[in-house]
Amino acid sequence: MDILNFGSLNLDLVYAVDHFVQAGETLSSDSLTYFCGGKGLNQSLALARAGLMVSHAGCIGADGGRLTALLQQAGVDTAFVQTVQQPTGHAIIQVDKTGQNCILLFGGANRCIDENWARQVICDFDGGWLLLQNEINGLNIMMETAHQQGMHIAFNPSPVTPEIRNLPLEWIDCFLVNEIEGEALTGQSRPKAILDAFQTIYPATAVVLTCGSGGAYFADAQTRVYQPVFETRVVDTTGAGDTFTGYFLAGYSRGVSPAVCMRTAAMAASIAVSRPGAGDSIPQRAQVEQALEAIYNK
Repeated sequence: MDILNFGSLNLDLVYAVDHFVQAGETLSSDSLTYFCGGKGLNQSLALARAGLMVSHAGCIGADGGRLTALLQQAGVDTAFVQTVQQPTGHAIIQVDKTGQNCILLFGGANRCIDENWARQVICDFDGGWLLLQNEINGLNIMMETAHQQGMHIAFNPSPVTPEIRNLPLEWIDCFLVNEIEGEALTGQSRPKAILDAFQTIYPATAVVLTCGSGGAYFADAQTRVYQPVFETRVVDTTGAGDTFTGYFLAGYSRGVSPAVCMRTAAMAASIAVSRPGAGDSIPQRAQVEQALEAIYNK
């Protein structure tokens, strides 16, 4: 396996609405659709569809079988997915008529990870990278164990919380953040200032900063890359960042140049936002390559 993704597994309830519900307002939705999701699951699917060998670790409830089935269908190893007594985590997602979304999370089984079990999973894993998000518990132990094992650590600090600052972030090899997360970790709001601050605070760490329609940036001690978005009709932005993360890491973990990784990830995210859902919207690598060839090999 190339990457161990210790991450969340959610059942997503997606409501199509005219606008996001306001305080005190009752709003009828145009539709309700069920999807498999969670940042962990989405990123594992993106990694696998980008061509990596991925092992997913995490917890589900008795109602979470469809999540492991989807991962297995995509070629993800689920030997480290554990069933616990709590219900599977889920998300209530509103998608407005412009394709933008807002999300309410219930952690459920995702917050029931036994730290001793997590430590053993990481020690038993035979691979070079650990990918983490902030939708599960036990991150401190996971980072510490991975560091002791000599693994590379990629961290997507989403959703961003004050507790993130208590983690051993100096051990992170690659941060993957959006503008909100970047500002929370650095105190800066402009993309260049966020990148500069990351390089000052974590000089040995790479950072990927996604800025929605403003494109995305990569920075490490030697290189800076800007990647604009590929224009498309936006249907649903849910999972776009996870798609970008998975496709970027798929190349970066294998030594592909940051510029190529960013271009591939941007195209994958562009395809994802043109489709409904999160995990279901993530494209196969062949589709991404075909779309890139249509632009660059004219």
